[in-house]
Amino acid sequence: MCEASAYVIEQGQERLIMESVDIVESVDTDTWRLVGIFGDQKTVRGRIKKMNLVNHKIFFESQGD
Repeated sequence: MCEASAYVIEQGQERLIMESVDIVESVDTDTWRLVGIFGDQKTVRGRIKKMNLVNHKIFFESQGD
C-alpha cells in the first residue's frame, strides 16, 4: 500500500494528525484537504514542510512557526 501518515510539526515535535492518507489536495494557499483510504477527510492549515515518501510521511507546519 502507498498511503501515508500526516503529521504537524509543533514546537519541534511531530504530532500525528491522520493515518492512511490517500489524497492531499490544495484548497487554497495555506489549506489542504486530506482524504483517507476509507473516505474520511480532514482539513489542515499551514504549509507542507517535508514529504518522506520512502517512510510514507507528510509533514505540515503552521505559517506562524
